[in-house]
Amino acid sequence: MALPKPLRLLVFAPSRRAPSETFIRANLAGLACDTVAYCGDERPWGGPPLRLAYGLAILVSKACYRLAALVPLEALQRFGTWLPSQVAIRICRQERPDLVLAEFGFHAVRVMELVPATGLPLIVHFRGSDASSRRYLATLRPRYRRLLQLVAAVVVKSEPMRATLLALATQRQRPLPVLISPSGADPARFAGADPAAAPPRFLAVGRFVAKKGPLLSLEAFARASAGHPDWRLEMVGEGPLLARARQRASDLGLDDRVIFAGLLQPPAIAERLRGARAFLQHSLTAPDGDQEGSPVAVLEAQLSGLPVVATRHAGIPEVVQHGVTGLLVEEGDVAAMAEAIRRLGEDPALAGRLGAAGRRRCQEHFTVQHHLQALQGLIEQVAATPAPLPGDSLSP
Repeated sequence: MALPKPLRLLVFAPSRRAPSETFIRANLAGLACDTVAYCGDERPWGGPPLRLAYGLAILVSKACYRLAALVPLEALQRFGTWLPSQVAIRICRQERPDLVLAEFGFHAVRVMELVPATGLPLIVHFRGSDASSRRYLATLRPRYRRLLQLVAAVVVKSEPMRATLLALATQRQRPLPVLISPSGADPARFAGADPAAAPPRFLAVGRFVAKKGPLLSLEAFARASAGHPDWRLEMVGEGPLLARARQRASDLGLDDRVIFAGLLQPPAIAERLRGARAFLQHSLTAPDGDQEGSPVAVLEAQLSGLPVVATRHAGIPEVVQHGVTGLLVEEGDVAAMAEAIRRLGEDPALAGRLGAAGRRRCQEHFTVQHHLQALQGLIEQVAATPAPLPGDSLSP
């Protein structure tokens, strides 16, 4: 008896090559589907014509949306949607998928018109800034409302993201299926930390951008480590705030106690996690409204066995339990974060207990396999759901 053929899944994404897009690569590799992907940053001259056409259409679309931000004409947004959608429709007719997955809401609006043109169900995977930053929620609001009428389902990282999208989907005629699923971490790679035995070495991993709060983590460490010259902080990552962080560390007299490691690959990050006492991340809402979804670095730290010192921000309280797997403070409260760091620095046994509890909880709920199983289940559910009747979605 022949086995059933796997579902054919077509994925549209901005990129699969960027260092930060580990979750896109995990989806492409881990889903039990016959998966084919088209990425907006791939323009293979001399390669398959539709791949080149898609990359060029995304390039033009980006220009339209940037111009529309300066000259607010909805016609520019419509053209920025229409052109890549026309290419996506042709891709669908060539690839003949069972359904489509679009990574990031801002990318999904560029291909969303494939739904009425082909009848294919579309799932959109929102990640963070695409469901929080004003540069998306404000400038793309009409396009997002249209998108949320067309989609078959959405995936989000946290309950706050779910609430934001449901508030935009009020004109939808059918209930919007929403899967809340943190991206998860790899238990085979992130393991082996022993914070109770580790020296007072703290680790922060993430882009040097406003919503990650690297300057606040640095300030908190400076306060906590006063009188402890043997304490160290290593900050991994790059970004526009890196130069300011370096200067602030120097101003605080921490040149010999704060290490800026730059951009590291996952194996090197896993090694740093294994040798640390605790993981630090002072996430907060950026001036433009940008928020986290559910930071993967926090999950990687917990899965490694480290306690997490972080903020009550976005999806973090859903994956870090205060007093059980880590210590949470309010956004912007540097004094409280400094006290949490001090507690873990001076009490390695506490760090060990919190870290062990965090590892157990991540193993039970937040591995990458948990995410892939949940997403696979949603894909199969959507594929088995009858297509909506004509008229369920509004015209553009």
